[in-house]
Amino acid sequence: MTRPIPAQPVPSLRLPLVGGGTFDLSQSTPENFTLLLFYRGYHCPICKGQLQDMQGRLDEMAEMGIAAVAISMDDEDRASRTKTEWELPKLDLAYGLSEQTARAFGLYITSAITDKEPAIFSEPGLFVVRPDGTLYCANVQSMPFTRPPLAELLPGLGYAISHGYPSRGTVA
Repeated sequence: MTRPIPAQPVPSLRLPLVGGGTFDLSQSTPENFTLLLFYRGYHCPICKGQLQDMQGRLDEMAEMGIAAVAISMDDEDRASRTKTEWELPKLDLAYGLSEQTARAFGLYITSAITDKEPAIFSEPGLFVVRPDGTLYCANVQSMPFTRPPLAELLPGLGYAISHGYPSRGTVA
């Protein structure tokens, strides 16, 4: 399995957003970072809590110079239901992630075990990308649980921003 290496460019990422428009990582120009949160999809109750937490922290992230987007392999209908039913009016939700791009990010791919799940979908991942398109840090899971809490991640990123803390894990 290939995966992005910190301080190296991440794969290109251009996806439609629920409600219109497009998320294009190459056009994301926050002051400090873009946070890419890959979630399993509409079927996942753990994702619901994580995305609701993320939405509640959007102002804090904006103040830190961090842009954020949540991304799934869901189709437009499932992603639209996620945004509406999970009450995520301010959170950008990108959908239609291809299996190929998910694998390029090093995400684990899962086959459905219930009829509520899509045939295939990616497991969770969180990537923090610098404005130049290089990876700052990443966390990838093979299961739906044990994700990095934003309540712990954001202070760490604040420290990294204020102290110029470099990417770690850069030895390939």
